[in-house]
Amino acid sequence: QVQLVESGGGSVQAGGSLRLSCVAYGNTYSSVCMGWFRQAPGKEREAVAATNRDTGNIRYGDSVEGRFTISQDNAKNTLYLQMNSLKPEDTAVYYCAARPCGLNSVFMFPNDYDTWGQGTQVTVSS
Repeated sequence: QVQLVESGGGSVQAGGSLRLSCVAYGNTYSSVCMGWFRQAPGKEREAVAATNRDTGNIRYGDSVEGRFTISQDNAKNTLYLQMNSLKPEDTAVYYCAARPCGLNSVFMFPNDYDTWGQGTQVTVSS
């Protein structure tokens, strides 16, 4: 059983930066894909960024590409999301997700994932 714990959320002004962390505990998958998603009030959960931990393949959502960076420290079982040039529309609860995966796979849809963290709130004020 894998458990994901996010941290690093908070409140910042537009143009600021935050770094989110997601630590995976328990029996992690031997081959794992992970992703960051977000959900704003009244909106569907959307992909922010996703990665294949073994191959390093990465994909970003259109609205964050060039501003956000996903990275990982496999030795610490930790996934990061560096968020720069934050905008008010980035305000949402951010979730970390994980699933087993094959070569070159990177998953960008919430239904693709079977393990989720509890979420961390990010609020960006104008």
